[in-house]
Amino acid sequence: MREDISELYRELRPYSFAVAYRMLGSVAEAEDVVQEVFIRLDQSADETLASPKAYVATVTTRLAIDALRSARISRQSYYGPWLPEPLVETESAADVAESAETADSLTMAFLVLLEQLNPVERAVFLLHDVFDYGYDEIAAIVDKSEPNCRQLASRARRHLDKRKPRFEASRQERDRLAERFFAACEGRDMGGLVELLAADAVFYGDGGDKGTGVKRPIYGREHLVKLLDAWFRLGADLGIRSESVHVNGQPGAKFLDPEGGLINVITLDIADGRIQTVRSVVNPDKLGHLGPLSPIGRRAPGDTTEW
Repeated sequence: MREDISELYRELRPYSFAVAYRMLGSVAEAEDVVQEVFIRLDQSADETLASPKAYVATVTTRLAIDALRSARISRQSYYGPWLPEPLVETESAADVAESAETADSLTMAFLVLLEQLNPVERAVFLLHDVFDYGYDEIAAIVDKSEPNCRQLASRARRHLDKRKPRFEASRQERDRLAERFFAACEGRDMGGLVELLAADAVFYGDGGDKGTGVKRPIYGREHLVKLLDAWFRLGADLGIRSESVHVNGQPGAKFLDPEGGLINVITLDIADGRIQTVRSVVNPDKLGHLGPLSPIGRRAPGDTTEW
């Protein structure tokens, strides 16, 4: 890679990844897109360097649209609830959300909502509403007319507005409630847990066909309490420990076996002083970027156990 391209890579890689990850909901697929973008930039003519950010935005978006078209086919036959690959807050994850507005677009709830949109709708919506591109710029990126882009964005908003997730405004309040939630789970304080969960709370467990997730969402506070009680009782027997982290900008935790292997990642949606949604990713294919994995929570061939 040329020296000038290496400098641009350091400068624009986080931006390219921010676009690609929101388009795809996959760390691995977003990284593939980013690598291809800079390979093409390295091989491009010198005039491309006159506006490298515009070039990176265009190629990232187009590659992500193509990748999402392929991914949507496999997601239609996905085993159980599909969740995005989690981004655990680190310096690099912080680069993906430079402001409160872009942070809200990073949450699992929002990324799942974006799955309702077709790839071009998703690109137009994100470029305009999240990354603040004008419709004239977006039209050139997605190779559509400006009026068409306005229509696509408007249609996307209509799909999303009715279901747009709400979150507790204060990060400190979210963290405080999350701390109480995990303390109640680990202390097996089911009465305290009932007080923290919304009556219509829901649990999603993404295990795919390799992790012991749940085949369908679990609805209702009472059912969640039973699930969590059984889960944390088993965890205590196995010596599993939790580590508080922020996942896609929301409070959550990593769960580790006694050797430090990662079992799963949980994130919480909190609004109106209650935990509304609990999401657990235990599919090993979605956790490899976070470090060594544990054999706990993995599904053997033919195993139908739910975690």
